[in-house]
Amino acid sequence: MYPFGGVSARIQRDRLHAEGMGTNERALKFLNQDYEALKQECLESGCLFEDPCFPTEPTSLGFKELAPHSSKTQGVEWMRPTELSDNPEFILGGATRTDICQGALGDCWLLAAIASLTLNEKLLHRVVPHGQAFQDNYAGIFHFQFWQFGEWVDVVIDDRLPVKDGELMFVHSAEGNEFWSALIEKAYAKLSGSYEALSGGSTTEGFEDFTGGVAEMYELRKAPKDLYRIIGKALERGSLLGCSIDITGAFDMEAVTFKKLVKGHAYSVTGLKQVDFRGRMEKLIRIRNPWGQVEWTGAWSDNSSEWDAIDPTEREEMNCHMEDGEFWMSFQEFLRQFSRLEICNLTADALSDDSQSFWNTIKFDGGWRKGSTAGGCRNHPNTFWINPQYKITLLEEERRP
Repeated sequence: MYPFGGVSARIQRDRLHAEGMGTNERALKFLNQDYEALKQECLESGCLFEDPCFPTEPTSLGFKELAPHSSKTQGVEWMRPTELSDNPEFILGGATRTDICQGALGDCWLLAAIASLTLNEKLLHRVVPHGQAFQDNYAGIFHFQFWQFGEWVDVVIDDRLPVKDGELMFVHSAEGNEFWSALIEKAYAKLSGSYEALSGGSTTEGFEDFTGGVAEMYELRKAPKDLYRIIGKALERGSLLGCSIDITGAFDMEAVTFKKLVKGHAYSVTGLKQVDFRGRMEKLIRIRNPWGQVEWTGAWSDNSSEWDAIDPTEREEMNCHMEDGEFWMSFQEFLRQFSRLEICNLTADALSDDSQSFWNTIKFDGGWRKGSTAGGCRNHPNTFWINPQYKITLLEEERRP
């Protein structure tokens, strides 16, 4: 990221940090590409931007199932939104969860994270900068910001998207002429090396890369007694939440249960509600499947009989803003059906001005060195422990507000 080596690199890095480099307001330029300068060059030359750092070539798609000459990449074209639609829009009617429909890529974990991002406009626009459109000063260039290794990075892309048989191959919006979600996926693919590099991952990764927040995970079979309250507080604070069902083997991946839940698949948690149900208070949780159509069919699902037993006004209020793929279920059923809950808590700089924040943040820099401190990911348990670690001791009992 920095064009310096050794001691000089650390000195220069510290100087840049002191000047605010690496913050969301002054993000580092990924591969030294300057969005404003590149856009101005294109406007002056009258040429649409073509990104030399992430070319429209098979290698940008992938390396295995999406490798050059593979069956899945045969007939792929790269087309701009202006070629796919007569009236393309960057964001149409506000960014919503239906803007994120999964394509032929196993990146549901990423889509669940993006879907959660749309619930908080301030957070969304930290990742998706304002002022981008296909109308005024359009130059075929867009940019997005991600948090990487303690710093915000600005990633520039052109808007040529992979298309097969006239349809976008990967993420797309339910609105055929809206393209922000496809473009953010391309920027994240560029940051990761290829589209296929996004196949398989943890929703927590997406949460952290979109917010710079701090993630925690709960095994639902051992959930704390006050988990419902914890989730409610997290939603109030704008935290991002995801959940999933464990698989027992490769054959189980994306298997659909008889009540239409998908194993090994990432969902977003989008709301909580308590309702008066036959004389007692029933705790409900709202969940969204990034696939869109495949929804829970058990109790409290769309059109289930439970809805007939609650106040019609409350029923209408709870369901009128529901998105495709979104559903309610009882909290107890959620604990039984799902295996894991992930919560990404926002750091103080991402919280709104009117929220009470008790966060203090301190950043420690470490490094991965081959042969000494590079232990790899958790797939390598024998060496993972040698990665940089920092031991933290709480001097007093933690109190949740």
